[in-house]
Amino acid sequence: MPLQTSSPVLPSDTTGATDNLRGIILMALGFFVFAAADAAAKVLTQSLHPLEILWFRQSGLFTAIVIYILMRGTAVLRTRSPKLQIARGVTATFSAVFFLIGITYVPLADATSVTFIAPFMVTVLAALILRESVGIRRWTAVGVGLVGVLIVIRPGMGVFHPAIVFVLMAATAFSLRQVLSRMLSGQENIMTTVAYTSIVSFVLACIGLPFVFTMPDTPQQWLAIGIVAVLAATGEYLVIRALDIAQAVVVAPLHYTIILWSTGYGFVLFGDLPDGWTLLGCAIIVASGLYTLNRERLAARRKARD
Repeated sequence: MPLQTSSPVLPSDTTGATDNLRGIILMALGFFVFAAADAAAKVLTQSLHPLEILWFRQSGLFTAIVIYILMRGTAVLRTRSPKLQIARGVTATFSAVFFLIGITYVPLADATSVTFIAPFMVTVLAALILRESVGIRRWTAVGVGLVGVLIVIRPGMGVFHPAIVFVLMAATAFSLRQVLSRMLSGQENIMTTVAYTSIVSFVLACIGLPFVFTMPDTPQQWLAIGIVAVLAATGEYLVIRALDIAQAVVVAPLHYTIILWSTGYGFVLFGDLPDGWTLLGCAIIVASGLYTLNRERLAARRKARD
């Protein structure tokens, strides 16, 4: 998952095994597409404000939601938890804006690596807010993951860019959104959550747009805008579909494939390649994240047995 996606992340015990292989393929394609959308958005940050880019990006998903409502009716907007749904949309908006500000100055692969801190922050927030039980092993994984982040950003060693703080803020907002997703899980339809997140994010972007809007004036800009909008909506559909047909615990680790695509796009479009320390830090973060996912899977299994 890139931070700016709005698809809900389901707990590991909420879906049954239906078609895991297809789910894996769809999830991998989804993050391949999301990485392409991120790369196109980074191109646009050279000439447009991040909030304006978010508006264009969300326009694609918002249009898809409007079409869905026109075809299926307004039942998708029925919710038992409107405040939680709106709060999730707000955190998704801030997550996306902060990430776009960050990648304006930070290489795409580096920013993506830092966003992988989110699962550890979710663990901490779940313990503080949801009172979830977190054992010593998961706390250890959190600590190891933080070490990996420090290796990537290396404060005080001449490679730290202040804009990385915005990426960390994006990860924090995303983690809050994840916690809200857990609170909504089991009581809300997936499409209801997606619809509210899309609508709230689009409305917030509309409110800020007049203050930052600059009319795109080149065919290249319009092309990049179209790519961002279409790919964002496509990636959203692929991830939602993957979660719909496969077990979340099976497809969730595919999130980490986005670092491969981000590195590739970053090299092709911007000539950026992560150095050895960044790759080491990213490997530590990914390994710790996968371990955390596995511990959550085991915890969910024990809870189901009880």
